[in-house]
Amino acid sequence: MDELVAIRKKKMDQLRNDLSRDMEREGFPNSPITATDANLKDLISKYPLIVVDCWAPWCAPCRRLSPIIDQLASEYQGSIVFGKLNTDENRSTAMNFQITGIPAQLVFKNGILVDQIVGALPKEHIVRKLMPFM
Repeated sequence: MDELVAIRKKKMDQLRNDLSRDMEREGFPNSPITATDANLKDLISKYPLIVVDCWAPWCAPCRRLSPIIDQLASEYQGSIVFGKLNTDENRSTAMNFQITGIPAQLVFKNGILVDQIVGALPKEHIVRKLMPFM
């Protein structure tokens, strides 16, 4: 009988942990959010880990990278928030962070720029670069 109680307790603890994790994820978007000159400061202070993809509509590598960013936003919901910043429309931010080539991803942890990923890298390379910050 004690074994049954222990199993029941273990299962309840797992359910509580799963519920807690789901509630944490709720506050994080599962798709990239739009970043702009006006809201970037708020976004990087709101989320503990945010990756801002700097792109432009005319950029072919940016268009190839876009579905990868969408996948990562969904897969890492609750851990990493992804944003997209159109550098043509938000030149001030591009200049402030010295974006000279796109696509480029700015990685912010706790409001501080901690890394920059340049180029249309494969998904696995991007994940590998982000792992140390999670």
